[in-house]
Parts: sequence; C-alpha cells; structure tokens
Amino acid sequence: MGEARPGLWVTFEGGDGSGKTTQAELLREWLEAEGRSVVRTREPGGTEVGATIREIVLHHRGDLGARAEALLFAADRSHHIDTLVRPALERGDVVIQDRYLDSSVAYQGAARALGAEEVRDLSLWATSNALPDVTVLLDIDPAAARARLDADDKPFDRLESEKAEFHARVREAFLALAQADPARFLVLDATLPPETLAERIRERLTPLL
Repeated sequence: MGEARPGLWVTFEGGDGSGKTTQAELLREWLEAEGRSVVRTREPGGTEVGATIREIVLHHRGDLGARAEALLFAADRSHHIDTLVRPALERGDVVIQDRYLDSSVAYQGAARALGAEEVRDLSLWATSNALPDVTVLLDIDPAAARARLDADDKPFDRLESEKAEFHARVREAFLALAQADPARFLVLDATLPPETLAERIRERLTPLL
C-alpha cells in the first residue's frame, strides 16, 4: 500500500468458475494451521456497506450503466480498504481476498470498454494506491468455466450471465495485467488439481511469511 505493514495481503483473481473460493479457503486452512491470524474477505461485499453495493451491482435487474457500475465498485473498494483490509494488515494479519481492482480493470475497463487505465486509476485513487503483496490469477478457458458454473446449477448474476465474447475479453485482460506486473502476479492453470494449485500458492507465499 505504499507504507510498511506487518501483515500479508493476498488477492485471488480469475473469471467466474475458476475456483477462487476453493483456493482461498485451502490457503486459509493452511495459514491458520501455521498459527497465522487470517481475515477472509471479498469484493464487493466484504463489509456491511459492501453487501448493499454487491446486491446492486450483481443482482439489480434494471438499467445500470457501465460507468455507474465502475463507480459503485470503486466506492465499495474504498470503504473496504479503509475499514477492513488496512486495519487487518496493521495488526499483522494475513488478508485473503476474493477479487480486487484487477477484476474492475478486466470487467469494467476491458470487457465493458471503459478503458483499463481509467478504471485502474479510479481504484487506485479510491484506495490511496493500495496494492496486494501477491495476486493469484487462476486462468481458465471461459467455456470450461461455464461448464463448471452450469454443473453448480446456481442462478447466474449480472456478470456471470454475459455472453461468451465478454468473458473472453475478461480473460485476455487478466492475462495482460499479469504480464505487465509479474512481480505481483502468480498465474496458474485453473484446470490443475486443487491440491496442486494449493501447493504452488503456498510455495509462492512461504518466503513472504
């Protein structure tokens, strides 16, 4: 975040159906077994304010413009960092987070064609330039991800229900972000066995702990 902090901040990114929640939970279990205090959170929805915003951006069925969507995500992000993430890191906790600004860049900046740089700058302004220590990108072909979502037999939210072309643009945007910032990103093939993925994530984080 631009300042010294005793904690560790790990975010998980990837398209819907890539397995972020599974890996975040496996990481939490491992860290707690190692004696670390862990905060599990997500965007949007990691705070009470965020839960309200999540309902709007993911489940509102009326018109919601792309810019309004991006601004709502940024508002949630600002509140989330100030009230939950930054205090946890200052306590020395490990924060494991499902989605952060890279999702906004990929979904609103690239797939919604608002401009990746503009959306990134908005999020950085909203959070006083807060960036995670490590971002795990679980990369998966959108068709394979959709098959996983179909198998779960849950109703799709506004973003999950977008067309295949939209999700292809999201994947391309995530990979471009990772290529531009290799020091922060760990890119993994999301079709690998869950335990293999978990091992590679632990290998990346162990020197930072």
